[in-house]
Amino acid sequence: MHARVTLERPDGSTVVLGHGDLIGRLPTAALVLDDPCVSEAHAMVSLRGSGLHLLALRRPVRVDGRALPDVPLAAGMVLEFADDVIVGVVDVEVPDEVAALSGDGLPRVALPSVASLYVQSSTRLVPRFEPEADAHLWSLGEAWRLRTRNGAVRPVHVGASFDVAGRTFQLDTMALRHAAGHATVQVGAVHAPLRLVARFDSVHLVREGAPTVVLNGVLARLVSELAVLGCPVGWEALCAQLWPHETVDKAVLRHRLDMALLRLRKRLQTDRVRTDLVMAAGTGLIELVLQEGDVVVDET
Repeated sequence: MHARVTLERPDGSTVVLGHGDLIGRLPTAALVLDDPCVSEAHAMVSLRGSGLHLLALRRPVRVDGRALPDVPLAAGMVLEFADDVIVGVVDVEVPDEVAALSGDGLPRVALPSVASLYVQSSTRLVPRFEPEADAHLWSLGEAWRLRTRNGAVRPVHVGASFDVAGRTFQLDTMALRHAAGHATVQVGAVHAPLRLVARFDSVHLVREGAPTVVLNGVLARLVSELAVLGCPVGWEALCAQLWPHETVDKAVLRHRLDMALLRLRKRLQTDRVRTDLVMAAGTGLIELVLQEGDVVVDET
């Protein structure tokens, strides 16, 4: 019930990756490629439409000698991350349905193979393990496990409900065509649904009964990158997309990104758009936070 790709590492071993998994030199990447010509966050697996894609983040991925920013994954494909750093695509599994979670304060969203659930201040589901979360969900094949703060682990089956800190959640399924791009959702106050039209150099935020807000420049590129990726991305990888030709110190880039995020929040606040549209997590990940009814239109 998971969309996943099986890749063959340069040493011949295999690894299974899913939506949101990183490939690169970072030790926390799902597939670590230990080569100086590989970027720390080189590429990301992303569920787009009805298939799995590999999105180049900081440096290109070559297929048949061509550098591609977006690679639709298929069995038998050969991915070249650098000279002599070759990864083969062994198999791609894309089911008709995927597991989904919904509940108090959480609209129905697709479940990644490992997820952290927060319920205290605002309900949100994060597609990775975060030790401080109120609960964790992970899959064992077609079975699911739930662990809460008290450390108790129990099985959860599709169709079943469970409670976390007084809030009730339901595990079921959703059609794959509705699952792409919704691995992470955070819900706070109730707002009118937002139609976000990403055009890279401009972003249009359309709400019923309110003027359209138009973002330009760096703010538009920042939101567009997050909208296209559809999942959280590391700050360094995001900076590489926003300022691809910069060679300044990492601290300078981080400060530049923080200032851009601050300007974005002020702009959203001024135009009465919810300021949590883009969130920076303490783990260094930046994400676009969608609420129920929000729609992203990719015109980049």
